[in-house]
Amino acid sequence: MRPSRRAPDELRPVTLERGVVKYAEGSCLVKFGDTHVLVTATLEDRLPPWLKGQGRGWVTAEYGMLPRATSERTRREASAGKQSGRTVEIQRLIGRALRTIVDLEALGERQITVDCDVLQADGGTRTASITGAWVALADCISWMKARNMIKAKVLRDNVAAISCGIYNGTPVLDLDYAEDSEAQTDANFVMTGDGRIIEVQGTAEREPFTQDEFLALMALAQKGIARLVDLQKLAVA
Repeated sequence: MRPSRRAPDELRPVTLERGVVKYAEGSCLVKFGDTHVLVTATLEDRLPPWLKGQGRGWVTAEYGMLPRATSERTRREASAGKQSGRTVEIQRLIGRALRTIVDLEALGERQITVDCDVLQADGGTRTASITGAWVALADCISWMKARNMIKAKVLRDNVAAISCGIYNGTPVLDLDYAEDSEAQTDANFVMTGDGRIIEVQGTAEREPFTQDEFLALMALAQKGIARLVDLQKLAVA
């Protein structure tokens, strides 16, 4: 039995609330159970120097956790003078995931920066961030279309992410912290709306896992991401 009493293939309650920040071109408050992430998308008429004059845009991401997102206060990384390796890894993952489904040429010579701020953490902050980031990005692009800033289709597909793991010998979907901290194996899957794989991160925490166990986790991820994509489509409809 899972601590949350969910079925092995059951997501936590998921909500995607749009338009939660007045000034951002796109925003989403995403909740995966008790994990809550505020995502904003900001349009800027500037590019990294190495991209100037190439006729295409860029999508990048930043990620951070508020000091009391967890049970104990964590020090702000700005006060430490540098970002942690975990933070850098996650924000690069978010940016890569979003760029795979954006037509950068159609975007034009502009940059969209997606900020993911974790308000409350209970496992799966990176997967919630990616899922909510797509909604904020879609709203930002809709904002541009409404102002005739773009003509061609910029978003080529959805992108969403979910965690899976082996808990007490059973493959389960969407781990909360209680499961993640005790899982024998945990993995994160990032996929497109049509089921293609963007990234898989899998780690054996205790004993190595088998190919059959990996395929079971993959099957759970495919089901979970299909549900998340349906929620994204409903959110932006």
